Amino acid sequence: MQLQEKLHLTYCTNIHPGQDWKSTFESIQKHVPGIKKEVSSNQAFGLGLRLSNKASEELEHGSNMSDFKNWLADNNLYVFTMNGFPYGNFHNERVKDMVHAPDWTTNDRLSYTKRLFRQLSELLPKGLNGGISTSPITYKYWHKSKEETEKAFEVGAKHMLQVAYQLFELENTTGKYMHLDIEPEPDGLLENSDEVLYFYSKYLVPLGVKFFENKLGLGALEAEALVKKYITVCYDICHFSLAFEEPVETFAKFEEQNIRVGKIQVSAALKIVFNGTNDELIWGELSQFNEPTYLHQVTEKIDGVVKTFSDLPLVLKNKGSHQELRAHYHVPIFLEKYGALFSTQDHILKTIEYIKSNPVSEHLEIETYTWDVLPTDLKQDLSVSIIREIEWLKSHL
Repeated sequence: MQLQEKLHLTYCTNIHPGQDWKSTFESIQKHVPGIKKEVSSNQAFGLGLRLSNKASEELEHGSNMSDFKNWLADNNLYVFTMNGFPYGNFHNERVKDMVHAPDWTTNDRLSYTKRLFRQLSELLPKGLNGGISTSPITYKYWHKSKEETEKAFEVGAKHMLQVAYQLFELENTTGKYMHLDIEPEPDGLLENSDEVLYFYSKYLVPLGVKFFENKLGLGALEAEALVKKYITVCYDICHFSLAFEEPVETFAKFEEQNIRVGKIQVSAALKIVFNGTNDELIWGELSQFNEPTYLHQVTEKIDGVVKTFSDLPLVLKNKGSHQELRAHYHVPIFLEKYGALFSTQDHILKTIEYIKSNPVSEHLEIETYTWDVLPTDLKQDLSVSIIREIEWLKSHL
């Protein structure tokens, strides 16, 4: 929905299972109209659309695209952002590190993303910009040596630059501006703002200048501006809180380097604070979040350095002594405290306060995708839960 002249708020439909187009569309039809009625009854409501590769392929079959566009129009809905991070199935089976597969070193990831942008260009209303969030290149631990890592950076950058050129061409032919939003997360090749800056300065910009010089005959400054126009950052609040980064400082870093924020994903991590008096209770409550579907990296900041444990079971097995841990588990954004545990909701509130006077992005997308794996007493009717999150965020905006 449009909260003010240019600010659009939605939730990500990766919440809904949907491996193919039929099941994806059925889930959207089941949930979205009722949600819209509650949160945006008198104005159009935007969708944060998530399509698996298979669903995206099938959207182009027969009358699927025209049927979908007609349904959107009939229900006063529009699509302005998409989640192009998970390529395959995202529910009801083990995902873990395979959420990055195929990664940006592959042609499959490139083809999938370019197809999504062609589809977004059809769905995006005129006058709006559109974005697609994507993997931070690859999963860090799939690349064992420095040489393999550098190769992943290089190939990933070259593939993303092909998308940037596609977006340049699409803007020239359709008049619609779209951007690829890279989403840093724990154990991705890009985890934090410093690694994003490194990727831009060492790979994206130098390779992009050569690429656009050859393609379009541009000078270095013009070519760099195109790279940064079409390749932006998805600021997932949960992920940056896991990096122990304050929003004001991160946004300032990006602004200094003219790096745009294409989308803000509104999400919260688990925060575990130990005080030495009820630690066993805390560990017991944390163990309720140990589930086998998704990776739940755990981070800790010691003497200014952030340490990442690759998954929650490792921490639960070797508990050790800690002051504060943060777990990559997208908990409901309206949750400040859960028993003896906390959330990083404070980072959401800090981000909201910042964007009220510094509108770094027009796109806000709530991304709590863990409803089916949350502890039992946090599970409610899915639509009711989504509505509650949207209303909570609206009340603070």
